[in-house]
Amino acid sequence: MNKFKFLVLCICVVLSNNVLSAEHQVKMLSNLKGQSMVFEPPVLKVNPGDTVKWVATNPGHNAASIDEMIPSGASSWNGGINEEIVVKFEKEGVYGYKCTPHYILGMAGFIIVGDPSVNLSDVKAAAKNAESKFAMNKTRLTDYLSQVK
Repeated sequence: MNKFKFLVLCICVVLSNNVLSAEHQVKMLSNLKGQSMVFEPPVLKVNPGDTVKWVATNPGHNAASIDEMIPSGASSWNGGINEEIVVKFEKEGVYGYKCTPHYILGMAGFIIVGDPSVNLSDVKAAAKNAESKFAMNKTRLTDYLSQVK
């Protein structure tokens, strides 16, 4: 293969990786269908390389990773209040996230990247611990994690 064909092939591979990745959206909401302090969707399955954009739909919210609920070696994030944030997920596993001011009310969710078994048991244990401190929605994290297969 000559150098030109090799270069074209490399460019196609790089560009196809960006084409295959997707951007997903999660809304930060004060109320939805009789529930308060929620993300919509609360559990989102994505592929490695995809991005998630948290949309500031209602004021007073943010999206931040829960450090004890992300895969080992994964990068954490911390969006500002009333600000949208976009996070690219490369590492497989379960990522727990929260609205910092409303976490005590159970405002949290999960991003599932590829294979959840990477850290699912650790996340379930950390979720049980977190729920014991919630003022309301005391089983929300466990309920959400029951959807993870």
